[in-house]
Amino acid sequence: MSQFDLILGGVNSLLAHPEAILFSMIGVWLGILVGALPGLTVTMSVAVMLPFTYGMDPISGLLIISGVFFGGVYGGSIIAILLRIPGTPAAAATAIDGYELTKKGQAGVALGTATFSSFFGGTLSIIVLMFLSPILAEVALKFSAAETFALAVFGLSIIASISGESLIKGLIAGVGGLLVATIGLDPMGGFPRFTGGFVELMNVPFIPVMIGLFATAEVLKSLEKDEVVSKTVQYAIGRIIPPWSTFKRLIVTLLRSSGLGVFIGMIPGAGADIAAFVSYNEAKRFARPEDQFGKGELKAVSACEAGANGCTGGALLPMLTLGIPGDATTAVMLGALTLQGMQPGPRLFTEHSDTVYMLFVGMLFCYLMLLILGLVSVRFIAKMINIPKSVLTPLILALCIVGTYALNNSMFDVGIMLVAGVIGYFMQKGGFPASPVVLALIMGPMAESNFRRAMSLSNGSFDFIYTRPITATLLLLAMLTLFGPMVRKAIAARRARKNHLLS
Repeated sequence: MSQFDLILGGVNSLLAHPEAILFSMIGVWLGILVGALPGLTVTMSVAVMLPFTYGMDPISGLLIISGVFFGGVYGGSIIAILLRIPGTPAAAATAIDGYELTKKGQAGVALGTATFSSFFGGTLSIIVLMFLSPILAEVALKFSAAETFALAVFGLSIIASISGESLIKGLIAGVGGLLVATIGLDPMGGFPRFTGGFVELMNVPFIPVMIGLFATAEVLKSLEKDEVVSKTVQYAIGRIIPPWSTFKRLIVTLLRSSGLGVFIGMIPGAGADIAAFVSYNEAKRFARPEDQFGKGELKAVSACEAGANGCTGGALLPMLTLGIPGDATTAVMLGALTLQGMQPGPRLFTEHSDTVYMLFVGMLFCYLMLLILGLVSVRFIAKMINIPKSVLTPLILALCIVGTYALNNSMFDVGIMLVAGVIGYFMQKGGFPASPVVLALIMGPMAESNFRRAMSLSNGSFDFIYTRPITATLLLLAMLTLFGPMVRKAIAARRARKNHLLS
């Protein structure tokens, strides 16, 4: 069956499931709200929504999660433009020129430009994902246990990229996640390990752990003080849809920034925030003399939002085809796929091709809804962004508890979630990132099981590590990814000392 037939089949399947269309609209709307409300992260909202998808059919569950993801990345730009408060990390770049435009009385045009740019960048990224992912999956289908083990190790090496300021703390968190991943049934022998006699721990309840680390930990952090947005929208929004003469001069910026966003999204560990700032920098580099970057320039807003949303499809590419999440949010989405009984990786495109292409078409529909809902709702959202944390915090905690319990009707899972939340809270206080833990929980069992299978196939010999070219290449890349930042930091420190001595 040709790719065109699969895409057409995806369109027909989606039209035959009106509930999936409805859930995608709900997801986008919730994502926009979450992105626009300060203090709520996209990863947290995806984690909170995860258990509620358990009873849904796979496509509805995946589309509501995708809608929250896409809407959340875009929603951060609303409060960034109106109040210079980035709703998401990626929106920090948008706030530079977006708020300056608001002070000039062009808030509406800035919001409209951000909405159109988000739609353009996101749609282009999904189109690239749609056509490129089957090619990458076809290559990955040739992987044996040895190559899959090396791929999992490469996935684990991304810990270096998502560790934040301290690689050591990221590695400690990753090792902790790997230790937790050993709890449950042995992947080869089938006997229980480290379960303490609890039947509930036969399979690691990683969904409650993710909800605890990302959502409950944020709730506990917000209890430290009642944070209320101190600013209010003081400027009239005015016209939202920019005129064609304005939009026409943004086309080149849109294409360049969207392409950058897709490429950066494919790089494991790079996120929408990096894509937004790189796109901003490139737009500024190609600026004309009359452009006013830093003083209120629509090209800047367009570049940031096209880059950030272009990153979404790019980040989904390695997650869907190789099972390697591109960032923290796609790591949680990896859990959503697993929860629906679909193992991310190359076999996803052979065993669930109809569902995959239905998902791709649904993602394009999500971005269409983002464009419509974004343009219609910005005035309404502008009135909602002053909701105090004292109202949001108990609501989010209640959703965490209800959603976790609904997974297996188990209070044990709720206890796991709360314990993970407390651990996640203290990890935040100590500067330990949560993403490496989740990455280790997902990639650890994959690495262990395939390593042991490869050892069995090679009769206990380690020669598969260096005699198989793909395996050796992936392991080498993993070493470079893991230790590259340490080497670069050491070289930079050495140069700094040398320059200091010379001066």
